[in-house]
Amino acid sequence: MKRFLAVLGLILFLAACSNEGEGGAKEGNVVATTGQIGDAIKIIGGGHLQVTTLMGPGVDPHLYKATQSDLTKLNGAEVIFYNGLHLEGQMQDIFDQMADEKTVLAVGTQLDKNALLADENDTALPDPHIWFDIDLWREVVAAITATLVEEYPAHKEDFKVNEEAYLAQLDELKEYATSRIEDISAPQRILVTAHDAFNYFGRSLGFDVRGLQGLSTDSEYGVKDVQNMVDYLVENNIKAIFVESSVSDKAMKAVIEGAKEKGHDVAIGGELFSDAMGAEGTEEGTYLGMYKYNVDTIVDSLK
Repeated sequence: MKRFLAVLGLILFLAACSNEGEGGAKEGNVVATTGQIGDAIKIIGGGHLQVTTLMGPGVDPHLYKATQSDLTKLNGAEVIFYNGLHLEGQMQDIFDQMADEKTVLAVGTQLDKNALLADENDTALPDPHIWFDIDLWREVVAAITATLVEEYPAHKEDFKVNEEAYLAQLDELKEYATSRIEDISAPQRILVTAHDAFNYFGRSLGFDVRGLQGLSTDSEYGVKDVQNMVDYLVENNIKAIFVESSVSDKAMKAVIEGAKEKGHDVAIGGELFSDAMGAEGTEEGTYLGMYKYNVDTIVDSLK
């Protein structure tokens, strides 16, 4: 545990260096859409890059629309990274247009399609929440590094050193998560959340995952969906469900009330980070800290 906290401290320090490096030290102007992507770029780039992230804590990328300020940042960027796989669905036209003028990389498209999950109701629609599978995220980190090396070759060696160190930290995070999940018996590994953001998490760590809404928070849910979820909780004797930091908890409270009416008590096991990370400068504001926080919250509530 001490080693893991030390790693988180190093990540926060490197991120600070990226944002507050000495004048003239930062060569590249890079923009990322989500916190997960921005965090990886900051770590790999060290102090060489000026990294701007458009979507902060509590922001839902499924519904996000670019502001005039965002357009200014995107226009001024040398390189743009976004998740793709329809996560930032309201911004796709912008990325397509800017790709004619500069390097624009959808990191999700760099992954093997066979490794991606899909919407159970529409197999042509990929699940964009790839950051919840650490093995897939390692490949995203490699794709980011390769792009940065191509764009800023003078810093190739630094980028590669930072990548190697970060990949080792991701491996350590996976070991930690796998170990902690052992505290939950197999029948209790049922994760119920507001929307289907955790299917990669479930696949990689052996959870049955259920979301009230579909892959996107833009999808509609109705009384029948709430009732079906209530029935599932009662039938499986599930005692805890989870809300998400970037999704309204209104629907999940309705589920809790519905279960109560059937004589079944369900508690909110905690608030998970799904599409957005925590506040910048906190452990949860990094990928490593966010993932660890989610694991600890889930295990402590379900074990």
